[in-house]
Amino acid sequence: MSEKIIDCGNGFWNIRGSFKLAGLIDLGTQTSLVRLSDGRFVMLDSYGYAPETLERIDAITGGRDGVAAVINLHPFHTLHTEAMHAAFPGAVHYGTTRHLKKYPALIWADTVTEDPATWARFAGDLDFTLPAGVALETGSEHIHAGSVLAYHRASKTIHVDDTFNLRGAKRGKAGKLSVHPTLGFALEERAGAAQDFRDWGQRLVTDWADAQVLCAAHAGVLRAETLGARRLSEAMGHALSRVDRKLARHERKYG
Repeated sequence: MSEKIIDCGNGFWNIRGSFKLAGLIDLGTQTSLVRLSDGRFVMLDSYGYAPETLERIDAITGGRDGVAAVINLHPFHTLHTEAMHAAFPGAVHYGTTRHLKKYPALIWADTVTEDPATWARFAGDLDFTLPAGVALETGSEHIHAGSVLAYHRASKTIHVDDTFNLRGAKRGKAGKLSVHPTLGFALEERAGAAQDFRDWGQRLVTDWADAQVLCAAHAGVLRAETLGARRLSEAMGHALSRVDRKLARHERKYG
């Protein structure tokens, strides 16, 4: 079994999985299990779990029917979509527009993940946000800066796929949180897109200032001390400030 379940506390479990680039380099991937205040559970993102992992999930949820919904947050994390539908047939499955286009035969919720109407259904426990000024899906499958981020207030834990990642981490040395390197290509080709992203980043750092844990798809479970920062919001703020040159280039071109 290659999966690992990490208890982040207060009803949030991050499940680490394997994703091998070209079948060789394991970049890792994630899903998260969240207990809602009404006792139901929600899965964030999809994965083809080993039977042993499903048994451990069942032990937490009280059985497969305890999972009310699966919410897929990144349009290009689609590899395990069918497996997740098979493992949790009783759950309501939310996907981005790309998920629905890629798997039209599957049964989906009546709203897509990026629709605020979906977010409102879980507002008692989860906050969601979508980077402003960024295309969730571009013409290239290699541009992964856009995704829906989720914040579980009870555990003070953020679940993010590719929008934030880690760079420069070495044994004995803290890495730096970073924005996905394709941000410059993901910004919408219009005036004001760069400023919209800048404003979104400022709101994110302020609104989610109490966050203590950040679960990143390809970097693991991160805390302020992991990132050499006093607070997680500080690490996020530094990551956002380091894209200023990209934003300035976009503004010179588009305004």
